[in-house]
Amino acid sequence: METKHEKVLILDFGGQYSQLIARRVRECNVYCELLPYTTPVEKIEDGGYKGIIFSGGPNSIYDENSPKCDEKVFELGIPVLGICYGAQLMAHILGGKVSSSEIKEYGKTDVEFNLSSLLFHQAQQKNVCWMSHTDYISEVPHGFKVTAISDNCPVAAMEDIKRYFFAVQFHPEVNHTVEGMLYLRNFLYNACGCTADWKMSSFVEDTVAKLREQIGDKKVFCALSGGVDSSVAAVLVHRAVGKQLTCVFVDHGLLRKDEGDSVEKVFKEQFDMNLIRVNAQERFLSKLYGVTDPNEKRKIIGEEFIRVFEDEAKKLGQIDFLCQGTIYPDVVESGVGDAAAIKPHHNVGALPENIGFEGIIEPLRYLFKDEVRKAGLELGIPEFLVWRQPFPGPGLAIRIIGDITDQKLAILREADAIMREEFANNGLDKTTHQYFTVLTNIRSVGVMGDGRTYDNTIALRAVTTDDFMTADWARIPYDVLEKISNRIINEVKGVNRIVYDITSKPPATIEWE
Repeated sequence: METKHEKVLILDFGGQYSQLIARRVRECNVYCELLPYTTPVEKIEDGGYKGIIFSGGPNSIYDENSPKCDEKVFELGIPVLGICYGAQLMAHILGGKVSSSEIKEYGKTDVEFNLSSLLFHQAQQKNVCWMSHTDYISEVPHGFKVTAISDNCPVAAMEDIKRYFFAVQFHPEVNHTVEGMLYLRNFLYNACGCTADWKMSSFVEDTVAKLREQIGDKKVFCALSGGVDSSVAAVLVHRAVGKQLTCVFVDHGLLRKDEGDSVEKVFKEQFDMNLIRVNAQERFLSKLYGVTDPNEKRKIIGEEFIRVFEDEAKKLGQIDFLCQGTIYPDVVESGVGDAAAIKPHHNVGALPENIGFEGIIEPLRYLFKDEVRKAGLELGIPEFLVWRQPFPGPGLAIRIIGDITDQKLAILREADAIMREEFANNGLDKTTHQYFTVLTNIRSVGVMGDGRTYDNTIALRAVTTDDFMTADWARIPYDVLEKISNRIINEVKGVNRIVYDITSKPPATIEWE
């Protein structure tokens, strides 16, 4: 029987931190949903939400096309927290005044709080918050009182305690707001009355029960990459319906060292799954022969994947459902429903038309990446798979600049294995969000022993990030970089120079191609 969890709604007004708000609410063990500001009030009323949070956004409330929700949201009797633009929208709709700031506030700002506010219960009276605004609330609506100020913002926060309406001009969801999580917890627990019942163990139990009911005695097909998303999705479905699930793992010859064998071992031996490993190295590499353009590489590999899956599905006979590892950021970014599309994702609505599946099963559709990892550990998936590095579908093909050969793949595999081993040895594998090696299309002169060499240059790439939309280059200790460099040059034939990429995203992307 599926448990009904209490939940909170986040209305998205186009803010860059909207997903981060959702993640922070989930970190408070409260389930939440992220929907566009255009969501009809009737749908909100029927949703059974215990609270509503308005996100920030890039607009001015007085812009002709500024986003506005249905004003009846304030008549539902549900506590509301407005953040940044959401705070200004609340003031504007309820009869206050929003003005343009002469002095703009961006970044870390000292804020003074009224500790009698429900939102700032047990907080410090003065603290640092993250501001990002050009407008400000100059007059609060009737029934509101000011509960925080800064030097340049007369209403850094306000509340109407009778109606449980709260607004903050700063961003409590970002790490730079020192006690931001306390303010969110106060809203969720004290204003909304949430009891923190969103636990990963109950998610697993509920999802397995729901899958069992949805699938019945029908068959499921899963394209398994060995990445955390597809792995967790597959294990959830397997726990629900066992051998009714068949997983196809395509080894396209572009995987990291020993990766194909380790994925096969886990799912066949530990979980006793129906797993078909398709060794398609020659099929893929022959199609990629002589191709140097990165977009062309991606296109060839993506199309060939679909062809392989089609071939395998036809061999299996009647298959009713396709299981995909779609996660919540994929859904939100792809603009499903009314949300504005940020970027398309291959596994959102990308069902091959001529296979004839009855439907798609996406058990992780409402989870963020960190929650997927928690679910994976709850399901008993080994840590090395749960914490597996993000790995692009085209694999090593887009980490080799230029054309792809067996020799280049061998060099890159060995170099990448050394980097991953040293990161694990030095405890950097859990704190660095993505790290890998790139075989550049550069050869340079070197000296090894008494002889001259003219060999390849390997680039090391490591980044830290909250959401992979922006990323900073990781400050790896010099002694670790030195060890990696020495090992690659000594152990990998054909490499005589190592460089470290110190470019953030933007302006660069995380991958080189």
